[in-house]
Amino acid sequence: MFELIKRDDSTKARLGVLRTDHGEIPTPIFMPVGTQATVKAVSQDELRTAINAKIILGNTYHLYLRPGNEIMRQAGGLHKFMNWDRPILTDSGGYQVFSLSGNRTLKEKGVIFKSHLDGSKHEFTPESVMETERILGSDIMMVLDECPPYPSDYSYALNSMELTHRWAARCKTAFEASEPLYGHEQFLFGIVQGSTFKDLRKQSSQAINDLDFNGNAIGGLSVGEPAEFMYEMTDICTDVLGSQKPRYLMGVGTPSNLLESVARGVDMFDCVMPTRNARNGMIFTRNGTLVIKNSKWKNHFGSADEGFDSELCQNFSMAYIHHLFRANEILGMRLASLHNLRFYLWLMEEVRKRIEDGSFGGWYKGMAEQLAQRV
Repeated sequence: MFELIKRDDSTKARLGVLRTDHGEIPTPIFMPVGTQATVKAVSQDELRTAINAKIILGNTYHLYLRPGNEIMRQAGGLHKFMNWDRPILTDSGGYQVFSLSGNRTLKEKGVIFKSHLDGSKHEFTPESVMETERILGSDIMMVLDECPPYPSDYSYALNSMELTHRWAARCKTAFEASEPLYGHEQFLFGIVQGSTFKDLRKQSSQAINDLDFNGNAIGGLSVGEPAEFMYEMTDICTDVLGSQKPRYLMGVGTPSNLLESVARGVDMFDCVMPTRNARNGMIFTRNGTLVIKNSKWKNHFGSADEGFDSELCQNFSMAYIHHLFRANEILGMRLASLHNLRFYLWLMEEVRKRIEDGSFGGWYKGMAEQLAQRV
C-alpha cells in the first residue's frame, strides 16, 4: 500500500506514495474534510480541478446517523453516493463521540451515545464500526478509539489508552473476518493515544505498531494542548512507529502545524480549519493569514496573494471579497473555501518538491514562521 521514496537528510520528513484502487496519493498529503459526504461549499468537480485533492475524508459517526447504513448500502457506498472517484478515508467517529461527553457512556463493549440530531440512543462497538465502514466502502478505514480530553490525569489517560488498544485489536479481528462490499480493496489504520504523557505515547505507539495495521494514526492531539506538546508527542510517536507504514496526524492543523509535523515524520493530515475559517473570513496566504472582514481591506484593489493560482487571487480584488463578506453573500464563503483548500494542497505540493530536491530542512522553519504571521 505504501512506498517510502525518500527521506530528508536533516529532518524526519519523508516522501512517499499511497496506492489504492481509487488512485495514488503522494505524501505528505492534506485531506479536505467532507464530514457528511460533502466538503462544505465546494463541489466534487472543484475538488478535482481547482483544488486537486488526491483524497478526502468522510465521517462514520455523521454518515451512520444520516443518511444511515441502509441508504448507503443501496447507493453502492460512499464513492457512488457522492460521485467521487478518488480515494476516501473515513474516521471511525471516536472523536465525535468524545465531543459528546455529556451524552455518552463508555463500556468495555463499546460506547453508547445519544444522537446530536434527535436524541435517539445508539451504540458503537469495534465490530459495528467495522461493519459501517465496510458499508461506506472507504479506501482507508480507521479503528474505533477513545480520545481523552486535554488535560487528562495520568490514570484516565492510561485506562483510555488501554481500552483503545483492546478496541483496536477487536477492530482488526472484525476487519479480517469481513470482506469489501464493492469490489475495491480497503485498508485499516490503527490509532495511537496516550494524551501528553511521554511514556504512554511510547507504549501506545509500540502496541499499535505491533498490531500491524496497514497504516498508523496519531490521535488525541490538537484537542487544546499547546503546540509544543503536540510536536513533542508527535516526535515520540514517529520514533516508534514503523517507517514502512504511513503516519497520519489526525485533526491537524494550521499551515505552520503541518510543516512542523512533516519535519517530525508525519505523512497525512486532515482538518476542518481551511473551510471553517474561510466561512468566517480568514484567508491563508503565502505571506500569512488575513481576516477579509477587517475594514482595512475595503478599498484594497489588489490580490490577496499576487500570482497564487486560486480563483480568488486570480480574478477578484480584496475589496470585492471584503464586500461579499460584509454583504453576507455566499460567493464570498465559497471563494474563500476554494482558496484555502487550494492553499493547503499547494503547501503539500511545495513540501514534496522540497523533500525531493533536498531543500526542505533549510526552508520549512522560515516558511512556518512566515505562514504564522497576520497580514
